[in-house]
Amino acid sequence: QVQLVESGGGLVQAGGSLRLSCVASGSIFSINAMGWYRQAPGKQRELVAGITSSGSTNYKDSVKGRFTISRDNAKNTVYLQMNSLKPEDTAVYYCNFLPSRLMNWGQGTQVTVSS
Repeated sequence: QVQLVESGGGLVQAGGSLRLSCVASGSIFSINAMGWYRQAPGKQRELVAGITSSGSTNYKDSVKGRFTISRDNAKNTVYLQMNSLKPEDTAVYYCNFLPSRLMNWGQGTQVTVSS
């Protein structure tokens, strides 16, 4: 079973930046699309950004132009660069395959944006 471990979250002021990382164990990482998801308190988990095995990307409308997803297949790692953060970006951020797989949800990393 592939394990996904997220890191890089923290507390930041509005307008600040954070870079999240997700390291995957296992050799199947490079052939799969990956996504960054988030779940805010009292809300459903949602897809924020996705990237295919070849590097094509897509984003939730509210983060377009602010967030950038990328991957390094040699390092089995997917990144989420988050700029111009807003309080409404506050959530626990998770990575998973795209579409997501129930068995691969990790602990996530908390992102808190203060106003």
